[in-house]
Amino acid sequence: MDDERERLALWVPVLFGSAIALWFTLGSERAWVGALLIMLGLVGLGFQIGKTRRVGQILIVGGSAAIFGLLYIWFRAVWIAAPVLAYPVTTEFSAQVQSVEVQGARDRIRLLVRPIDRIDLPLLIRLTGTTQQATDIVAGQYIGLRARLTPPPKPSLPGGYDFARRAWFDGIGAVGTVLGPIERGSVENNAARWEIRQRLTGHIYRQVDGRVSGIAAALVTGDRGAISDADEDAMRRSGLAHLLSISGLHVTAVVGFTMLAALRILALWPRLALMGWVLPAAAAAAAMVGGGYTMLAGAEVPTLRSFIASLLILVAVLMGRDALTLRLVAAGALLVLLWRPDAVVSASFQLSFVAVATIVALHEHPKMKAFAARRDEYWLRGILRGLAVLLITGLAVELALTPIGLFHFHKSGIYGAMANMIAIPLTTFVIMPAEAAALALDTVGAGAPFWWVAERALLFLLALAHGVAETPGAVRMMPDMPVLAYAMIMIGGLWMLIWQNGWRLYGLIPIFCAIILIFVQHQPDLIVSRDGRHVAARMDAGGYAMLRMGRGGYARDMMMEAAGSDVEPVAMKDWAGAECNDDFCRWTQAGDGRNFQILASRSDRWSDYSTLIAACHAADIVVSDRRLPKACVPRWLLLDRYELATRGGVILSLQHQPKWVGMSALTTDHPWNKAEQVSGNDER
Repeated sequence: MDDERERLALWVPVLFGSAIALWFTLGSERAWVGALLIMLGLVGLGFQIGKTRRVGQILIVGGSAAIFGLLYIWFRAVWIAAPVLAYPVTTEFSAQVQSVEVQGARDRIRLLVRPIDRIDLPLLIRLTGTTQQATDIVAGQYIGLRARLTPPPKPSLPGGYDFARRAWFDGIGAVGTVLGPIERGSVENNAARWEIRQRLTGHIYRQVDGRVSGIAAALVTGDRGAISDADEDAMRRSGLAHLLSISGLHVTAVVGFTMLAALRILALWPRLALMGWVLPAAAAAAAMVGGGYTMLAGAEVPTLRSFIASLLILVAVLMGRDALTLRLVAAGALLVLLWRPDAVVSASFQLSFVAVATIVALHEHPKMKAFAARRDEYWLRGILRGLAVLLITGLAVELALTPIGLFHFHKSGIYGAMANMIAIPLTTFVIMPAEAAALALDTVGAGAPFWWVAERALLFLLALAHGVAETPGAVRMMPDMPVLAYAMIMIGGLWMLIWQNGWRLYGLIPIFCAIILIFVQHQPDLIVSRDGRHVAARMDAGGYAMLRMGRGGYARDMMMEAAGSDVEPVAMKDWAGAECNDDFCRWTQAGDGRNFQILASRSDRWSDYSTLIAACHAADIVVSDRRLPKACVPRWLLLDRYELATRGGVILSLQHQPKWVGMSALTTDHPWNKAEQVSGNDER
């Protein structure tokens, strides 16, 4: 411990964030109080051992950080409480627009609005409309509209995205769809930032070829609305999706290039250089430009997080300290968690900070330092060494981020490291400088050559993404990862990243245990959504059959991600193993030494009572999106509308010992499940 004393402080944000994550994972107030008592016990044990002893100090400080983290998120979640819509309504109301998100490729616009003089509605509502309905609407504008509103949706499947939780911390109490035209009113608030962003995005669309114009705009303004679904999916499958989000790469490039240019220009002023003000002035210029770029890009959480990290790096440079250390990463993580504690359970936070921590820890290792150090050698050898360093770094980051991708998205790219080895330098040193130069020269009408360079580079980037995404085996998918396994991987990984001595290898123990837990689980045999409308059954030949395929493909993608399958599903009615009529489907599912008879409803029509009851008694599992009579008693499990409303979505495994995983997220004591509700005034 004495040898590692300089690394002990790095565990403070880890324990603080772990306590926040524990609060989200545990579902009851009793569990939260129990966790607090255990943490208090550890602090008491530390005082018993002694404040002057290293182990005692660790228990006191670590336990206090964990206690503060759990109490902080608990208090924060209660403090920001806002009314939530109780049930779906259709109503007319006036509102003021808070923000606008254009998604041109999907022909829709999302509006965040604040209703006016409607105490029966939540304080903030997120609305979705078509581009034709909401064209030319800006932030700060008053509007009148008619909309179908619903409460923020809860996850449909265990481990699914919980928008209700995200909406709670964003203050959003309802979501809805715009019905009919929107009446425009005056604009009171200053909408200059939105207008500049909108005009800049439109200018980029006009200068760049239509296919890559969306990516060009995303790299500058963060507007991803014009990127097609096919291109976005290719970027995601190839491991290049992070380039589309204004985050570390973009903010670092802007701040870095600004500081470099400012240093060269200000150094031309002898008086300023002799007074030693060149470096502080360049840092201040970089901070101001970075702040302006952050605001221009929409000030989203990843962008703000990256800007905070950039400010810490600038402070470290001014103080003469190493600019990139794990202490800096830890300080940035702690600041972000104090600002947005709910970010700890988001994929964005985990991906970004784990990636940066991996890079820093790798390059702090003595062997990596020696290999990457500059030396007097032949230029070709130096280039090859630089490429090797880039490849090793990419592989290390890809390895560290794989479990995060598998846990949150049930998929992870295999060739992402090699793709990023080309894409990151291309974006940093070609595309972004070309776009910046083109925008600057467009003020005098001379930006066309640089737009040509940016367009060709973007076409190459897109071709790279599609080529990697379409390569066989490019994406590894797996079913829902157990939370315990994910926690063990994160603990083991952080243990290996933070410590420097040989005992860092002990972190491999929980990682290996987690891998065993992951590999002993099987693909689910049956997946049922929370509303009972969507059912996926595993076929004997592989792949899945779906009861309802859905219109937009969202339900299909959600089911296949939960199943860990990259095979296109088939419709249940077209599956040879199922018997379907207009109202029900029936099939046999192989299970624990026997076959399970499964019955699922596929229409909203009422069935003959006696026939329905007889079919229920003959089935082992019955699934329905409507409430079935009490006399409907299957041999093992009933999943009708009432049961699913209580339990949530279900993932069933019938292999070896039949088991099912319900969704306890619907019945926890978290504030978004027990919020004050407003009824709305249904004007249908």
